[in-house]
Amino acid sequence: MKRIVFAILLSVLVVPMVRADNDDKKSTEITMTTTQAMQLAGQLVNNGDYEHAYQMLTMMPDTGNGELETERWFLLAQIASRRGDIDGAIRIYQKILDARPDAARVRFELALCYMHQGRWARADYHLRLAMAGDDLSDDAKRMMNYYRYVVRQNKNWNVYFNFGAAPDNNVNNATGGDECLMTIFGPFCRKLSEPESAVGANFQLGGDYEFKLSDQWRWKSDASIYTNIYDKHDYDDLYLTAGTGPRYLWSRGDVWLAGVVARRWYGWDEYSWSAGAKLNTNYDFTRKLSGGLYLQFLDNKYDDYGDILDGQTYSGTARLTYSFNARLYMTVRGGVARNTAINDAYAYWQPNVAIGIGAELPWGFSVYGEPSVYWTRYDDGLYTAHNGAWTKITAHDFTHRYSLSVSNNKLDVWGFVPTLTVSYTQRDSNLWQREFKKTAIEFTMMQRF
Repeated sequence: MKRIVFAILLSVLVVPMVRADNDDKKSTEITMTTTQAMQLAGQLVNNGDYEHAYQMLTMMPDTGNGELETERWFLLAQIASRRGDIDGAIRIYQKILDARPDAARVRFELALCYMHQGRWARADYHLRLAMAGDDLSDDAKRMMNYYRYVVRQNKNWNVYFNFGAAPDNNVNNATGGDECLMTIFGPFCRKLSEPESAVGANFQLGGDYEFKLSDQWRWKSDASIYTNIYDKHDYDDLYLTAGTGPRYLWSRGDVWLAGVVARRWYGWDEYSWSAGAKLNTNYDFTRKLSGGLYLQFLDNKYDDYGDILDGQTYSGTARLTYSFNARLYMTVRGGVARNTAINDAYAYWQPNVAIGIGAELPWGFSVYGEPSVYWTRYDDGLYTAHNGAWTKITAHDFTHRYSLSVSNNKLDVWGFVPTLTVSYTQRDSNLWQREFKKTAIEFTMMQRF
């Protein structure tokens, strides 16, 4: 086993195993194993002697032992945190997680640093992962449950800001080709819209604020703006939404009931108004399993063709998130939406399901992949060209989407973390005119405060 030699002035540091005459101010060499040195440094940290612990840890050469090096950097982060250098502690914890993304205790300490800075969303994310660590004591797990409650009580505001590029090879969701009818004069055909490629930028700004009424009751309000702006402005999309209402929270969950209003513009023309209500609930079943239920009702009014499209939307989505360990988690979502309209040909049922896998990888990388599918079943049919005849057909669509997102916290720019998302979407239908395929690449800079 490697041994380390430390020159320690006995006038400033007294080690119990070594005795020296008080009048002797000469430096004394102490030989100990790396494990003993690390234990001594840990004792100094626990005793609040950060100066000498720091000296020992920084004087110590690279041990070549991964476990001991992790412990050394962990103790240095502890010293930085207890001295009030929270940013320095965060950098060290992130350095450790670069090599050991499964280190639950390190992720827990990182969450505490974010809590100290009031960055509750980030603290909550790392607490959720840390709680799944199997190498934690029961006391540590109980403490994490308590801190999750502290996060809920203190996370009274959140702001998020995303922007990025979004090239799209089928921005109009078109199929192309010819649609033909057989007449007494022969076939009569018209060309359908061809898929159009566009390069655009997306922008999203939103946030929420909670006014504290008591330890359990809040009044929460949120608002957001989302837009896609393309070089072909006929496909620009702008969506505004806002909600407000009471929220109740307890140690293992929360529930929020709010009124909602929304406004949409498409191609910069007024498109629709919506108003209604939503009910959001979240609950921690175990330290590894959490879930949520999200219900919403909207009354929709369209600026054009309201005599056909006006109606209501009822939707419900359930979510389960399971953390396998401190680096890997899975999210399962399922739900159904019901859209009514004055004309039944535009009313439909739409069940959906998605399964996502997320992971924290070495060197600061995070990945999340998700396949999702949804089925659209319309109430009534529309007349369309089918097998050369004008036929009334009720559309049944099946849409599947696959997406992969990659980000790296080492590329943090003023708090913005770049994220690259690649997605492929395909819609199959009993009406070939409604089918399409598209690939999209989005590069976003995301900030959550």
